[in-house]
Amino acid sequence: MSSIVTNHIPKVSIIMPAYNTADLIAASLDSVLAQSFQDFEIIVVNDGSPDTPDLERVLAPYLDKIIYINQENKRAAGARNTAIRRARGKFLAFLDSDDQWLPDHLSVQMELFEKDAELDLIYSNCFAWSDPRLQQTFMDCCPSEGPATFVNLVPEKCQIPVSTVVARKEVIEKAGLFDERLQRCDDYDLWLRVAFHGAKIGYTRRVQARLNGGRPGSLGASNVHMLEACWLILEKMDRELPLSVDERACVRQRSSEVRAQYLFEEGKIRLNDGQFQRARTLFSEANAQLRRPLLGVVQLGLKVAPRTTRNVVSLVRSAKKQVASRLRRDKVIVAR
Repeated sequence: MSSIVTNHIPKVSIIMPAYNTADLIAASLDSVLAQSFQDFEIIVVNDGSPDTPDLERVLAPYLDKIIYINQENKRAAGARNTAIRRARGKFLAFLDSDDQWLPDHLSVQMELFEKDAELDLIYSNCFAWSDPRLQQTFMDCCPSEGPATFVNLVPEKCQIPVSTVVARKEVIEKAGLFDERLQRCDDYDLWLRVAFHGAKIGYTRRVQARLNGGRPGSLGASNVHMLEACWLILEKMDRELPLSVDERACVRQRSSEVRAQYLFEEGKIRLNDGQFQRARTLFSEANAQLRRPLLGVVQLGLKVAPRTTRNVVSLVRSAKKQVASRLRRDKVIVAR
């Protein structure tokens, strides 16, 4: 397949990895082409997607507007890096191929760069589409509080949705691009390194995109895997970065917390599978950090009556889900 060739050097290069999103990527591209800011190039990287025939049929009408690259699968990090290396713009704008921008997204971000020449990376608020009826924003559930520094990104006081990021290409290159060894959370890993290397990160609470990350099969679908990935990334920061004493203390504290959350979630899976001894061990390790009295009760229950304990825990979890579902439904009714 051919793609656009031009001598014009765009100000912004849009980085769009594509994997199993043939049914969604047209909406993403349309949202880019509808931007009020138009000095950009679009780089779509087909990351060895199993839906390639359908994807290329969808992309055919856009080939005069995009740079299209087809490569063997390297996961999201590898696809983004391929696009970054091809990018000609001074700025990089990231958009996953199942997400969409609102029409003023790029113009707002570029205006912020013009107002503050020291800014290196800017992100924004966005709608989270796990339940589109609620129109819940990302910052409703993942707030950004205070400056987006390394020591605030580590404990996730500031959380960065990748599909809203616009950054200077040079700061992404200085940080070493995305780590292609990582299966998950490669964006969190990169933002930590970008901040550590001195980049000034800003954000706006203005809603400028719509995320579709709650769809079945997305990377965010598995909580236990995400927790494990974050824990391993924090261990990597501790191991590989020349941290100050305070930074190292911050990283190790957060690593301990995330590891405990991961062990707790893994324990629930083992309990549900009937692996009672393994579940008890995991809960015990988790509770050394979490210190939850009820978790101690579950540990004792698994020792004396494991099957009964599993049934009780299952009933409690089911009741909590029903309450949460009812609250969500009531919120939708009120919103209407």
